[in-house]
Amino acid sequence: MLELLIRNGQVVTPQGAGAWEIAVQDGKIAAVAAPGTFREATRVIDAAGKVVVPGGVEPHTHLAHRIQMHPDDDLQTLGPEDDSRGMAFGGTTTHVDFAFVRPGDDLPSVVERRAARWKGNSYTDYTFHITLAGPLPLKTFDAIPEAIQQGFPSFKVFTTDVLPPHPKRPSNRLDFGRLQYAMEKVAPRGGIMVVHAEDHDVVQFMYERFREEGRMDGANLPLVHNKVSEMLSFRRAINLAAIMDAAIYFVHTSAREGVEAVAEARGLGRPIYAETLHHYTCFTADDYRSPRGFCYHTYPSLKYPEDQAALWDGLLNDAVSTTATDEYPTTLALKLRGKTIEDVTGGNLGAEARMGIVYTEGVVKRKMSLERFVQVTSSNAARILGLYPGKGALAPGSDADVVLIDPAISRTLTKDDFHVSDYSPWEGWDVRGWPVTTLLRGKVIVENGRLHGDTRDGQLVKRKIDGAVLSRPAC
Repeated sequence: MLELLIRNGQVVTPQGAGAWEIAVQDGKIAAVAAPGTFREATRVIDAAGKVVVPGGVEPHTHLAHRIQMHPDDDLQTLGPEDDSRGMAFGGTTTHVDFAFVRPGDDLPSVVERRAARWKGNSYTDYTFHITLAGPLPLKTFDAIPEAIQQGFPSFKVFTTDVLPPHPKRPSNRLDFGRLQYAMEKVAPRGGIMVVHAEDHDVVQFMYERFREEGRMDGANLPLVHNKVSEMLSFRRAINLAAIMDAAIYFVHTSAREGVEAVAEARGLGRPIYAETLHHYTCFTADDYRSPRGFCYHTYPSLKYPEDQAALWDGLLNDAVSTTATDEYPTTLALKLRGKTIEDVTGGNLGAEARMGIVYTEGVVKRKMSLERFVQVTSSNAARILGLYPGKGALAPGSDADVVLIDPAISRTLTKDDFHVSDYSPWEGWDVRGWPVTTLLRGKVIVENGRLHGDTRDGQLVKRKIDGAVLSRPAC
């Protein structure tokens, strides 16, 4: 007898949306079949009136991460035991965090320590990008091929330090010489570069200029982390990738200039992908001046209405492949502690809201198809980062990571709708449609507002990227 049967919902599969039923056995999807195909199961979930989609894949989180905006204090973001609880409520079943490798670190040991921190502490499945940070010795790069072979094929780099120098703040920037060297190691072995692309000279000069001019208000962050910086760095990285025959996944694209650079490269057949954050599509630089405006800040900064329009156009069509959060969960007091361009706490608290907000703003308000909704919240990230088809698909053989969204829900979000911290930047937002049931590998971990999952449910997922993703714009 089947373990579980989900029936009567509108099911979004890789072949399209339809009235299918999903059979689950041993944590996997056994079949996606016509209604009435299966008669019995140990448990039946009636999804009548619901939209049934794959569990969300959140490709960009910073949990249990040192907060560099306040370097004199030993502060960290909340850990997976806190944040993944919200993910489960919000329909995200897999997240990708970061293992930072700095000068003096041993790459395998860094990944091992990060995995040990997560083991037994996550409600959702997880994996890690490897971040190559700072002026790394060249011998560090020798460990890249083995890391790819062991299931960690994505390598994050910063082309700028997002904050000014400080004696207690290590540099994250990888110079373009080392970026080229990383591509030389990564590209031939089935890996992808994950790039935070801002121009270092522009950003650091603007910090210097604004400090000298006394323009230290944090609302000036869009002028420091500006559109010119994004344009220059995106295009420089794309040109280098073309020379090295490398694929790039640009994180948190914030400006029209970034979208345009990616669209042009994809038009030439290059394997270039853009991620944006759902809060970039919903807030602008003007929101920094609201009473809790710094709740919405991450790096790069919020931009302007024309940038929002470009991001939505990319999400609805082709140029922007994924939505993420740059998840950086803290308390409200810590998030609002900084006031200047040099100390506003970056990152976002949005993983729990991501699926619901993109459904409201994309599907309901902008007529995004359900198939495209699945792509930008789940399947594209899974494909680009090597999780597909185990993750990101309602298909036979895939993990039974399933989310039921109730499109009849219409309400204004309050703090009580969230389960991570003492605030959410999405308090007061009107939504139409919200996740109500989440399954991880066939286990119901959230149902009707109640948590049934456990921090022992989440597992480390190893990855391998399909060659098509690395050779052309495959999604």
